[in-house]
Amino acid sequence: MQFATITGTVTAVSDITFSIPQGKVVAIVGESGSGKSVTAMSILQLHPITITTYTGSITYNDPKKQINLLTCNKQQLQQLRGHKIAMIFQEPMTALNPVLTCGNQVIEMLQQHLGLTYGDALKKTISLFADVQIPQPEQAVKKYPHQLSGGQKQRVMIAMAMSCNPQLLICDEPTTALDVTVQKNILLLLKQLQKKYGLSILFISHDLGLVNNIADEVIVMYKGKIIEQGSAKQILQTPQQPYTKALLACRPMLYSKGQRLPLVADFMQNPNFVVNKPVLTQLVNVYNTPLFELDDVTIQYPTKHNILGKATNFFTAINKITLTIYQGETLGVVGESGSGKTTLGHALLLLNKASSGVINYEGNNIATLNRQTKKNYRKQVQIIFQDPYSSLNPKLTIGAAISETLLVNKICTKKAEAKTRVLQLLQQVELLPEHYYRYPHEFSGGQRQRIVIARALAMQPSFVVCDESVAALDVSVQAQILNLLNDLKKLYGFTILFISHDLGVVKYISDRIAVMQMGQIVECNTAENIFANPTHEYTKKLLEAIPN
Repeated sequence: MQFATITGTVTAVSDITFSIPQGKVVAIVGESGSGKSVTAMSILQLHPITITTYTGSITYNDPKKQINLLTCNKQQLQQLRGHKIAMIFQEPMTALNPVLTCGNQVIEMLQQHLGLTYGDALKKTISLFADVQIPQPEQAVKKYPHQLSGGQKQRVMIAMAMSCNPQLLICDEPTTALDVTVQKNILLLLKQLQKKYGLSILFISHDLGLVNNIADEVIVMYKGKIIEQGSAKQILQTPQQPYTKALLACRPMLYSKGQRLPLVADFMQNPNFVVNKPVLTQLVNVYNTPLFELDDVTIQYPTKHNILGKATNFFTAINKITLTIYQGETLGVVGESGSGKTTLGHALLLLNKASSGVINYEGNNIATLNRQTKKNYRKQVQIIFQDPYSSLNPKLTIGAAISETLLVNKICTKKAEAKTRVLQLLQQVELLPEHYYRYPHEFSGGQRQRIVIARALAMQPSFVVCDESVAALDVSVQAQILNLLNDLKKLYGFTILFISHDLGVVKYISDRIAVMQMGQIVECNTAENIFANPTHEYTKKLLEAIPN
């Protein structure tokens, strides 16, 4: 398959041959750019027809006849899409219609493909929302996508895809944004549906733990080609290709804090590369100087107002948290969506205001800082967002974006001085000098993550919040970013609050881990003790849900 571009024709995938047996799960694994999603989207011809050229055939074995999907017209494809063949997209926010309620988007499919009345379609939609564990499904059907969390939006997409009981379900990174417990439940649900309806599944993922839990067969893609395929047991236990071995070896869960993670490049440059035996004991650092002290902190959001505009009902996002964050440590924060992780991070950054309680920074209450002191404080605390693309201005080159930060905050007084500093930062995050002149859309996801790290470090902060900063990255790119964070922390000595739903990553990078549930910290201990001797039932539940 080829795409026409301004500079010429680009071959996205070539010589791709595989089959998806009825009632089986076939997984495609590989890094971003390997051709996984391109291959999956070709099945329903979701690529722009004006720039896409297909060769070969994609055969769908309908119970009545064989259909070459590449020769179907628009009407024939419309009958198949969402009905016989459904797809769960990786990014639900861009896949869902922002001006329709989540319920109406599912109801529309049920009415179009199954001919249900609005009332029957509504009942089925509520049932589907309950099946995928969306809280309060009767109210959720009335909400718009922006009113749901990232994990909840993904569940809406899954409910929509399953609504018409398709024969083939294409899952493009369907659990990337989900907590481990919800992830586990979704996988169980997919397996149940597969057995109940004889459903075939094409499962795209960079998480080999998930693939091990769900797949019957595995296809490994690299640079648009299939380099290895076979049974899940064969591929995951006795891989033959260096690339496959690299994907298996790069997982942070296998290593202890302080141990450098191997990279895909290590294996590709040296087919005989051998990973040093993982150190199984956790490196424990002791930190004694408090940087942040939280005392009985509560954060509430108004959910209902009276006729005069006064709030009458509240949602408690953080409930009486008491916590100390020590200077120089990396504190991991884990918990399900809605547990209060991000709210906690934003409170420390003064992006959320505490309803009650005290947050002290170096002994000073941040709520009582004057204008100048608050401005200085904001320089000291920075954040690396989950989605780097949406946090960068698409109209500015990255050089201009980072220079602006330096100039506005008077870290540098002249443009030439700012440029020199930006080039130094780019080098430290392993980017090239020519990247200074490029725009955000010209970079890969991993490169954009490096850019926002550089922007955060431009302020020379003492404290950095990493909010799901490696959640959407391939395991190999994830390893690069984690190694980079460890290197930069040694260089600058800043403190990290590392928020994540990936317990394997949190275990690797954290000195201590705080476990959050429903706005409260239910357990806080060293990473080693959390994993070896969890005391709270919720912590045990999270650990049990980690993919093998």
